[in-house]
Amino acid sequence: MEGLLLPLLLMLVVAVPLVLGTRKQKKQAQQQQDLQRSLVVGDRVMTTSGLYATVTDASDETTIDLEIAEGVVTTWLRQAIREKIHGDSDAMDDDLDADDAADADIEDSAVSDSVTEAEVTAGASLEADKK
Repeated sequence: MEGLLLPLLLMLVVAVPLVLGTRKQKKQAQQQQDLQRSLVVGDRVMTTSGLYATVTDASDETTIDLEIAEGVVTTWLRQAIREKIHGDSDAMDDDLDADDAADADIEDSAVSDSVTEAEVTAGASLEADKK
């Protein structure tokens, strides 16, 4: 009897966490499937690759059409949807507009820097021609 107690305890120590982990994974997989089935036109979503988009067509069981930019619609597998974005979509658009404005400022400063370098180069070549 004592010889069976140690293997039985070892089996319980290994089996219990394994069973609990499996149940947790099944629950998460079911939640993900429920999310993917519940998508409707107009929902804001994030894909597994981190792309934010708006659902434009959810009629197919395996694929979904997403608008990733104004007028740009792409087709994705439903499994590629990681989460539905809750909250104010206008605030998210405002954040994106602010990022675009910051990028434009950086591009403008790069253009003005390159013009300055061109002017310096042209000025140096003019001075060399004078000598």
